Amino acid sequence: MEKLPAVNVLGGILEPCSYSPRTGFFRDGLCNTCFEDRGSHTVCVLMTAEFLAWSAYVGNDLSRSRPELGFDGLHPGDRWCLCATRFMEAHDEGCAPQVLLAATHRAALDVVPLEVLRLYAYQK
Repeated sequence: MEKLPAVNVLGGILEPCSYSPRTGFFRDGLCNTCFEDRGSHTVCVLMTAEFLAWSAYVGNDLSRSRPELGFDGLHPGDRWCLCATRFMEAHDEGCAPQVLLAATHRAALDVVPLEVLRLYAYQK
């Protein structure tokens, strides 16, 4: 699998999303992607209790520990490379988490308009 160029939605170098927990399709801490990444794990988000509850409700319980996959589960405040389509669903439902634009891969723009991402831009 060959990674696409590591460019963020702002046109700069893709910044890390999270090393703890280690995130990304490649589990390299960045929201890197490739043609094989069917889910487009490209949107770096800051988890919230509201989003985690909604995600569990729609069938993807990200807070549940999965030791067999080396996954401890996510908590509010964790950063995570979220699938672009899941982010859009959360946006449509009114519970999208904040986005770290510099750590969000430009491939996310194939699914999520930049204007929508900017609505949720995390301000340090």
